[in-house]
Amino acid sequence: MRDILPADKARRERVLSVIRDRYRSHGFDEIETPALEEYSRLHAGIGGDNEKLAYNVLRRGLDAQAIREAAEDQGVLADLGLRYDLTVPLARFYASNRGQLPGVFRAIQIGPVWRAERPQKGRYRQFVQCDIDIIGDDSSRAEAELMVASLDAVDALGLEGATVRINDRRALDWMLDSFGFTADERPGVLITIDKLDKIGPEGVATELRERGAAASAVDAFEEFLRRPQTMEYNPFGERQIRKALPENAPDEIVGHLVGIGEAVAAGRGATDIPLVFDPFLVRGMGYYTGTIFELAHPSVSYSLGGGGRYDGMIGRFLGQQVPAVGFSLGFERLVDLVTAGADAAERAVVLIHDADVPVVELVTHKAALVATGARVRLERRTKNVKALLERSAADGYTEFATVSAGASQLELKPLS
Repeated sequence: MRDILPADKARRERVLSVIRDRYRSHGFDEIETPALEEYSRLHAGIGGDNEKLAYNVLRRGLDAQAIREAAEDQGVLADLGLRYDLTVPLARFYASNRGQLPGVFRAIQIGPVWRAERPQKGRYRQFVQCDIDIIGDDSSRAEAELMVASLDAVDALGLEGATVRINDRRALDWMLDSFGFTADERPGVLITIDKLDKIGPEGVATELRERGAAASAVDAFEEFLRRPQTMEYNPFGERQIRKALPENAPDEIVGHLVGIGEAVAAGRGATDIPLVFDPFLVRGMGYYTGTIFELAHPSVSYSLGGGGRYDGMIGRFLGQQVPAVGFSLGFERLVDLVTAGADAAERAVVLIHDADVPVVELVTHKAALVATGARVRLERRTKNVKALLERSAADGYTEFATVSAGASQLELKPLS
């Protein structure tokens, strides 16, 4: 968990402002949910490994004896927890407020989440998530809207050229079934497949055998991974998808993915579809039921966001199934990538004054500049003016002026 200094905070808010603006322009409405959720919801078996990283809140009123008696059951010790993502709270929010929401609800949710991670570069225990979700639409239009809006937001941040890697959990299940993996084996097999880009085909096959997966299924999978392939380039579409899957892939799944690509291309107003089919894209959340995707940018090797369809989650809270799909931008990673030139710096002036300048004069000068739309800070002159100017520049100020008693006009100079 980190303290955010003023210049960094201003930078983060500028990035958030761009994201909010682009999402709202695509018809999404912002909501807010509490930081705390009920323990039972956070540990309902739908949050994957994140459930193990949740910060739980001890029940009020437990004495030492009660704590000792319940030490082996966290569900007795805790009744609340800090949210570890924004999807579980959104599902609860929709179930609680459905009567006041439109039939197809497009939500923006931006806020901090908490996970008991092992701190390291780029991995924090408190971080901001930027989510958009569409609830109530089971068509490919929903996925297309999410992708178009998210690509638009990334473009507006100066990161043109992003693409979306896409897959479908149903395609994964069909593929594993075609190789001969049983339904009971699939969770473990998916965990191993998710490491393909790190350990390669040989490493995946070795780990699958170590897991005790059916030998014939592993052999079939390894043979598929090592199949000869041509080097021809195929843009996103039916040919790319079918070439990446075993033969006779279900028409329904392929058609769904092709339809998403066509809709994204139309929404982007481009002939090139910024999607790439990846049959081994897994994403670790157990609640995904259909399409899954990740945001990629050529400047980095890691993803800048992702999401998928989770049609089964809201039904756990509501008692009836409601289709839902969401896209989450990796805000912390985006902030690090956005260049200074894309920050759209505001006009900001620091007024350095002598100690004898009357307060009325200082306030008058400041008010006149504020009225023009500038951001203004008053600073008393110090012995080391250079250090004062350097600090002001680091805080985002663009101009300065010195103020003497009785001065009627100020000479503004650039801070560079």
